[in-house]
Amino acid sequence: MDILVTALDVADVAATERAYEIESAARAADQPDMPRLPRQRFFAGLRHPWPGNDDRHALGCLDGVAVGYLAVSLPQRENRENAGLTLAVHPEYRRRGVGRALYEYAVRVVRDEGRKRIIGEVANMSPEAAPTMPGDAFAAAMGARPALADVRRRLDLTTLDEPELDRLLAEGLTRAEGYSIVRWQGATPDEYAEDVAYLDSRLVSDAPIGDLTWEAARPEVTRLREMEQGYHDRGQYWYNSGARHDATGRLVAWTGIGMSAGCDWHAFQQITLVEPAHRGHRLGTVIKVDNLRHIRAYEPALRFIDTFNAASNDYMISINEALGFRAVAGLNTWQATL
Repeated sequence: MDILVTALDVADVAATERAYEIESAARAADQPDMPRLPRQRFFAGLRHPWPGNDDRHALGCLDGVAVGYLAVSLPQRENRENAGLTLAVHPEYRRRGVGRALYEYAVRVVRDEGRKRIIGEVANMSPEAAPTMPGDAFAAAMGARPALADVRRRLDLTTLDEPELDRLLAEGLTRAEGYSIVRWQGATPDEYAEDVAYLDSRLVSDAPIGDLTWEAARPEVTRLREMEQGYHDRGQYWYNSGARHDATGRLVAWTGIGMSAGCDWHAFQQITLVEPAHRGHRLGTVIKVDNLRHIRAYEPALRFIDTFNAASNDYMISINEALGFRAVAGLNTWQATL
């Protein structure tokens, strides 16, 4: 078998279509309960990296047929010693050396850029986030170590316990005196942009990251606007709820649920953060329940919401399970030091 890895020209329509087919097929095989990879999200990401990133792409060919896809993400602001890795091999062509050839290509790229670490994710269908997938065995064989275990939980909106949500919200509001709930869709209102940028930057310090070596992003409104534009370009849009501290007017808690254009039945519960000085008022529960009702008012076809939590994040897991989320799958993040 002849294996050849070549750089992917993002202007090559046929090659990029094949890259999309490969990653779509790999995702469908490894996460059969998830929606198909949105075309707009893939192609916009291919041609317009996330702000502050420099991406490299490649195809792996077996006997002249492209069967593997590689993306190497090189952060240009923080984390300049790290590189992110997306590696997919079409399910019909696995275990033939294509993945190894792609990984060796990635290592050369990363070393040429002076980076020290490669970080990649492997999704699985184990509710315990156990490393059960061939991708986990592959990562270990390449010398990577498991750095963070996440569990994916799913909320089935057809079985939602509305009386329990009413109880949680009422109980939370009794502890949240002095705060007001605010909602918005899409881009953050200017009056809250500085606060949202700050809360977003706290994710790395507030949520468990296991053994990952990762620096938090600086809280900048410019960066927030760039990211919002990136989501827009990819056909992703968010419903948001937050808690405003009445005495200061500052937004001190924020949560978001994201959807993708063309897929009306599925969403992701995204970030939920409460500023440390304002914890203990049930704000996390209040805004999550409020935002769940926010999105349902505008998305009547929505059926499932998925969310990821570090397996060790007992506090956020307890809130999500109280809302009705149940463990269905996992995600293991691997880190290799070169």
